[in-house]
Amino acid sequence: MGVAAIIAPAAVLFAVGGDAHSPAETSRDAEPVVAEPVFAAPVADHVETAEPCCVELVAAPPTAPPFIVEEPDATPPPGQVFAASRLRIVDRSLPAGVAPEHGLQVKTILTARAISEAFPEISNIGGVRPDSLRWHPNGLALDVMIPNPTSTAGIALGNEIVWYALRNAKRFGLQDVIWRGVYYTPDGAKGSGHGHYDHVHITTIGGGYPAGDEVYLR
Repeated sequence: MGVAAIIAPAAVLFAVGGDAHSPAETSRDAEPVVAEPVFAAPVADHVETAEPCCVELVAAPPTAPPFIVEEPDATPPPGQVFAASRLRIVDRSLPAGVAPEHGLQVKTILTARAISEAFPEISNIGGVRPDSLRWHPNGLALDVMIPNPTSTAGIALGNEIVWYALRNAKRFGLQDVIWRGVYYTPDGAKGSGHGHYDHVHITTIGGGYPAGDEVYLR
């Protein structure tokens, strides 16, 4: 009597070092992770660059339908045998974005890179510059410049960046966001923000200056 069985590719998800996250978390709702310097916290976000830290091995999609065994001694075609075990490497590290990173602290760099990846329409992010307040000179603040900031599309884009930063407040070490006269903190809007109608101003807690071997993760 014939025996029926189905061999289907098995999904494999394997994270090397750091936090484990699904590759699907590269959407705008994803919460990036920064590899902190040795003096920074929390430990869960720290990644030692001397060890594999920023890749995931995931199962490749099947290239053929499942092989159905109709006879006890039947064997699948060779190509279908390997479809279930073939792996691909997914890089979890965040590349440098459009913001100049010299002089920025690690949380500010993480925020800038994450925004660059999540919002490719942003082509200009300011960082360190002279100012009477300490935020920009100390590498704690970003100015995310909004294209056509007074247009309906520009205002909507600025709003989306504000909510993106607030949703990721813990990961970014967010202190505040200012956009279109409103001052936001992770606890909610706090009133007047003194302008900022052409860019979203973002301030972080910093996290310390980079040593040069940090890895910033999605």
